[in-house]
Amino acid sequence: MRLLIFGPGYTASHLIARLAPRGWRIATVTRAGELPMADHQRVAFEIAQATHILSSVPPDDADPVLASYGPELARASAWLGYLSATGVYGDTAGAWVDETAPTGTGRRSARAAADAAWAALPNARLFRLPGIYGPGRSPLDRVLRGEARRIDVPGQVFSRVHVDDIVEGVIAGFAGPPGIYNLADDQPAPQSDVVAYACRLLGLPVPPLVPLDQADLSPQAHAFYAENRRVANGKAKRVLGWQPCYPDYRLGLRALSAMTSPAITSTAPTPASSDQR
Repeated sequence: MRLLIFGPGYTASHLIARLAPRGWRIATVTRAGELPMADHQRVAFEIAQATHILSSVPPDDADPVLASYGPELARASAWLGYLSATGVYGDTAGAWVDETAPTGTGRRSARAAADAAWAALPNARLFRLPGIYGPGRSPLDRVLRGEARRIDVPGQVFSRVHVDDIVEGVIAGFAGPPGIYNLADDQPAPQSDVVAYACRLLGLPVPPLVPLDQADLSPQAHAFYAENRRVANGKAKRVLGWQPCYPDYRLGLRALSAMTSPAITSTAPTPASSDQR
């Protein structure tokens, strides 16, 4: 099997770690490196040779992968996958959304446009992901760095997904039909509850609730709290046979707490929200 990954970010790196020991040949395309995005001849060759192609590159004004290699990907006989985001659904006032819900009404218009462009490709699977957490990138790490805050927005919930469950969903998608799949856990929950649970697991004080209008957030962070939705995962379960190993944040954080070292300090880097998925 030959896997070509555009943008080996946090999630794609976990997929590489899962597949490489199984004998997969894996090539990665980055802005700079052994296989740079700008080397059209070499990348086009890898597209033609690949059995599986996955993009985890977020859009700028447009999707950079499709802008450079859209025709080649449209002609490819390989399995195609794209890591998108549930932000394409916009705000639903807390209602559940599945893959049939309209997109493009939220704050992430570029992501919605990229999502639609990938969905238009023949043979493509789109995995729409909510907040991703896992080793080194979870509320536990933010608590230990002293960065965790509890923002009080009554009635607001978010969906999330453990990175290992994304990897299992993508692998399940190798044998599944083209289409769009939400990969999320079963229990959307308020951000404040998740932070409080992380603090209790670590035996640390729970930060007080701060009203949104007093939180002194950046415009980007404030916009994040302007959306409220619950993400349904029934299609991935039904069509792909996928079942999350961590169906709620408590199970996921408990598993991570066994791995989390108190040596994490406030100088440790925080993954940016714009990182590759």
